[in-house]
Amino acid sequence: MTQILLIAIVVMIFVVIFQISKASEYVSVLKGEEKARKQNNKINAFLLIAFLILGLIGCWWCNNLYYGKTLFPQGAASEMGEKIDLMLYITIAVTGVVFLITQVLLFWFSFKYQETDDRKAYYFPHNTKLELLWTTVPAIFLTVLVVFGLKYWFKMTGEAPKNSVLVEVTGHQFGWEFRYPGPDKVLGRKNFKLTKGANNLGVDFSDPASHDDMHVPATVHIPVGRPVKFVINAQDVIHDVGLPHFRLKMDAVPGIPTTLWFTPLYTTEEMKVRTGNPNFVYELSCDQMCGKGHFSMRGVIIVDTEEEYRRYLATLEPQYYTVYPEKNPKKPAAAPGADSTAKTTPLAAAMPVASN
Repeated sequence: MTQILLIAIVVMIFVVIFQISKASEYVSVLKGEEKARKQNNKINAFLLIAFLILGLIGCWWCNNLYYGKTLFPQGAASEMGEKIDLMLYITIAVTGVVFLITQVLLFWFSFKYQETDDRKAYYFPHNTKLELLWTTVPAIFLTVLVVFGLKYWFKMTGEAPKNSVLVEVTGHQFGWEFRYPGPDKVLGRKNFKLTKGANNLGVDFSDPASHDDMHVPATVHIPVGRPVKFVINAQDVIHDVGLPHFRLKMDAVPGIPTTLWFTPLYTTEEMKVRTGNPNFVYELSCDQMCGKGHFSMRGVIIVDTEEEYRRYLATLEPQYYTVYPEKNPKKPAAAPGADSTAKTTPLAAAMPVASN
């Protein structure tokens, strides 16, 4: 109901302005063109002041109404995110002050220095000092902001700390797949030509480093308080790993792995308390339009305590045993005379690397 009322008010304002303009046209016919033009000039000057006041009130009202629905009140959930938030607040403060000053002066000068019969316009073609001032000062501010932005960019895309958790993130239409390295802490090679059947990530199992890698779809667990490095890939088109709660994002480009790292500050359970939302989850979204199912391309990040994270890893099994179940040492031996190949052949046949 409130929205309908606001729309009706906006429509009425436009109707009133339209009627005033039409009335001005009729007045110009009756009183003469020059006198009508001066009258219209005064009306426009007052309308500019009204627009300034209503616009500033609207900006304040929108901020008051919608700020609480943004992610800012929750705070950033990573160390790098806190720095990015600070940089953003500084940018908003600087540009906000400049916007406020310039807009107030623009509308006030239009009103104050409107055309009158007893004042002649002052011809002011050039002022070197003034031009240097309004060119140099913004350039300095923008340069400082760009330098800070580049500093944070190079840090989050640079070399991660040695104790960081390594996770591979692979995007495809329309979902996310994750891979953890095993005890060797090395991810095995991949080859897109091997993507088939159970090996939907194209892992090259001829590489011994891949035998202990663990593959999980849609949901990834990471520990709180430890650096986490994402190695990002795409299998089809360009996607984008969006981490809004951590204030980070990175393109996922086919054939060109990209990386970023961050340190989570709060577990998922702690964020449920901070946000007052018992259903809170860290979201991994695709921030690059990638097709008709783009809206559904969503992953979930669960930030655990260190103990919970270790327990979770203990429940995972290497993907190698999913593709080659007959090589799993934990698998019970087949009974004498039983046809064991009947169970293993479909998965093994799906692997183009069986000959390796």
